[in-house]
Amino acid sequence: MKKRKSGILLSVSSLPGEYGIGDFGKEAYRFVNFLHEARQKYWQILPLGITSYGDSPYQSLSSFAGNPYFINLDELIQRGYISREEVLAEKLYADQDKVEYGKLYDAKYKLLRNAYKNGKDELWTDLKLFYIENKDWLREFALFMTIKELHNSKAWQLWDEEYRDFHSRETSDVESAEEERFFFWVFTQYFFVGQWTRLKDYANSKGIKIIGDLPIYVSADSADLWANPSLFKLDNNYEPVTVAGVPPDFFTATGQLWGNPVYDWYAVEKDGYSFWIRRIYYSFKLFDTLRIDHFRGFESFWEVPAGSVNAVNGRWVKGPGMNLFNRIREELGELDIIAEDLGFESEKVEELMNDTGFPGMKILQFAFDPVGDNDYLPHNHERNSVVYTGTHDNKTVRDWIDTAPEKEKEFAIEYLKLEDETEGYNWGLIRGAWCSGAYLSVAQMQDFLDLGEESRMNVPATLGNNWTWRVKGSDINSTLAKRIAKLTRTYRRG
Repeated sequence: MKKRKSGILLSVSSLPGEYGIGDFGKEAYRFVNFLHEARQKYWQILPLGITSYGDSPYQSLSSFAGNPYFINLDELIQRGYISREEVLAEKLYADQDKVEYGKLYDAKYKLLRNAYKNGKDELWTDLKLFYIENKDWLREFALFMTIKELHNSKAWQLWDEEYRDFHSRETSDVESAEEERFFFWVFTQYFFVGQWTRLKDYANSKGIKIIGDLPIYVSADSADLWANPSLFKLDNNYEPVTVAGVPPDFFTATGQLWGNPVYDWYAVEKDGYSFWIRRIYYSFKLFDTLRIDHFRGFESFWEVPAGSVNAVNGRWVKGPGMNLFNRIREELGELDIIAEDLGFESEKVEELMNDTGFPGMKILQFAFDPVGDNDYLPHNHERNSVVYTGTHDNKTVRDWIDTAPEKEKEFAIEYLKLEDETEGYNWGLIRGAWCSGAYLSVAQMQDFLDLGEESRMNVPATLGNNWTWRVKGSDINSTLAKRIAKLTRTYRRG
């Protein structure tokens, strides 16, 4: 039986620091020390992939490559590849409370390119070796980014025809003809992987495991789709025939139209599920535990005709079910996976969850229906589950308390004996998660800090003002760590 543990959800991008976005530098190590002092055993993060239009980590240019924004510049300064004066001149520190992605795109890539120019001769042997060791995913990524650069960053469906084919002679020639550009992207991944591996090893040495996050879908403009078009429902121009989303529900009257291409699961199965096995295998090189997003899509997924303005006129289509997970288990063995099983529920989804044995998720903000019983209420949490006060897609606890329907709020106060003056509503909700029977409880950093709407990470189905929140360095302190540790000891989670 799994031991009772707890953890904190904080995106790497939300860490404090002087370079415009959280990264793998000293503040990440300080946060690990904070988790250790707070007796936490897990640090849950959001996907680490390269963000593109909309800045969402769930719409990445690659399922495998890491985001160069997270490379800590101090190491490049110490190696002499760039100077501190160069970095300061870019004024990445202009807004420490929010990530300015537009500024990062211009400034951080400029600094990384300068570092590559100055350091590539010294690193050439190491870069070549790193490339050889990771060629199964790194070649397609570096080719994709190089050709994208040659086409002024256009989506790959708009490239010259010969480059839209991953297997064309012209595509293959790019690796040698544009070696300088090509190896810049190898350089970014060399530092990303090296810095992340050292950070993860440090966390593990402190008894802390990393929970990574794997989106079920890939982006339409991604190396994944470009290199594997036969695995998706595309037309002759490589455009999606149908796209992913979720149907209308209580929260969204027109559903959510994500726009990702959907898998041709027959083709994926015929290929031996190799794409998914590669994704899972590589994820477990980066993380200790893996949360798989939108897990119910493996049972049935909602597909919408491409070009639709919303997700209303879609249909449920059968997914791979246990065939996929049996294959993964055959190839990779037993894995520590958390299934994000939120959304439209059915007996078939419940059956898939039972067959995999993966723990599902319980969200406290969904629990307090004042009329009937509810699976999300703590007294109903089974051991093999993970309870959250809320996720990156939810309101913060403070915002939820401030805006919840009055009867829901009253029931939550009664059920958890919430009291705002002394304990604080936020701490009462966290207590509700920590005292749950679920083996793992997790709360957002924003909830420990009692932050409101302004610190929400993401509002689903919206563009703009998402994924930008950053924690203040002064808020990561020993006083807070000790309070979390006391709660964790009380409910035997640390």
